[in-house]
Amino acid sequence: MAKTKSPGEVYFGTGRRKESVARVRLVPGKGTIVVNGQRAETYFGGREFFRRRLALPFKVTGTEGKYDTIANIDGGGKAGQVGALVLGVSRALLQVNEDFRKKLKEAGLLTRDPREKERRKYGLKKARKAPQWSKR
Repeated sequence: MAKTKSPGEVYFGTGRRKESVARVRLVPGKGTIVVNGQRAETYFGGREFFRRRLALPFKVTGTEGKYDTIANIDGGGKAGQVGALVLGVSRALLQVNEDFRKKLKEAGLLTRDPREKERRKYGLKKARKAPQWSKR
């Protein structure tokens, strides 16, 4: 059994996804999530998918409503930011209790998604989209 840290401590985690970077702090509290100074519901527009995705690390570890999350997120779009935040929260929960590793790993929450935007090639409009081809 891993040692659980004493209450009142702050736990840190960094998450990345696409172009987004999330710096996360977990503080013992009531379960509120604050992103860049705004509540998560306001920042992410109250979309149900994002809300469920953000709750997943806490649900898997059984720590719903025990920690307040304070995050600073830079870069990317909303979906990438949610992915970065989930990874950051998962890594911070590992600092709370190392025994959470197995559950988080099984849920796929500790793996950084390596997919990035493909670069644009010359002669093409986007990474793979070519101009319309004309036979004559």
